[in-house]
Amino acid sequence: MPAARELLLDAAYAALAARPWHAVRMVDVAAAAGVSRQTLYNEFGSKEGLARALVRREAEAFLGGVERCLADAAATGADAGGCCAAAAAWTLRAARANPFVRAALTGCRGERLPAAAAPPVPAQRAPEARRPFRGAPTPGSMAERIRDSALQAIGAPEREEEGAAPGPAWRACEAAVRLTLSYVVAPAATDEEAAAEVARLVRTLLAAPSAA
Repeated sequence: MPAARELLLDAAYAALAARPWHAVRMVDVAAAAGVSRQTLYNEFGSKEGLARALVRREAEAFLGGVERCLADAAATGADAGGCCAAAAAWTLRAARANPFVRAALTGCRGERLPAAAAPPVPAQRAPEARRPFRGAPTPGSMAERIRDSALQAIGAPEREEEGAAPGPAWRACEAAVRLTLSYVVAPAATDEEAAAEVARLVRTLLAAPSAA
């Protein structure tokens, strides 16, 4: 059976399907999770704490999906363009299905979601390969995590040596992420079309001579 924390986060997520965040009551979230209101406050401290934990959970789950898509693509022998295309397709689907993911990627929350909260909450355990968010996810931090996951999948260093200019793989993955995020805001006709453009961009950048 899921722990009380996960039950409460699930209940809060479900509540947002019916009403905006400002109308979500802590007592209702606790009741839906089958726990006491005191348990809810013990876990999150406040409604704002619950909001921060919910936003971060959805962002981490999304990034876990990005990593799986990249790993699966790499395992089938996909090149860097194919790996980035797989990540792009997952990103577009997730952003369309999950308002928290879209908000984290774009910074646009609308009236239904909780406002971005800067104060950090204690980080939950995560695989060593991930670097948990210390505060609320931002479009910049999300883009960085996706880019670094892509670099890891294609076997390129995540970070250049201090003072060195970014290499071709870093630039290609960075550009792929930025192009993908543009499709989140302004969708292509299909996800397949967007993913193909991402793959084409990466292959073109990696084939081009390095800038002097």
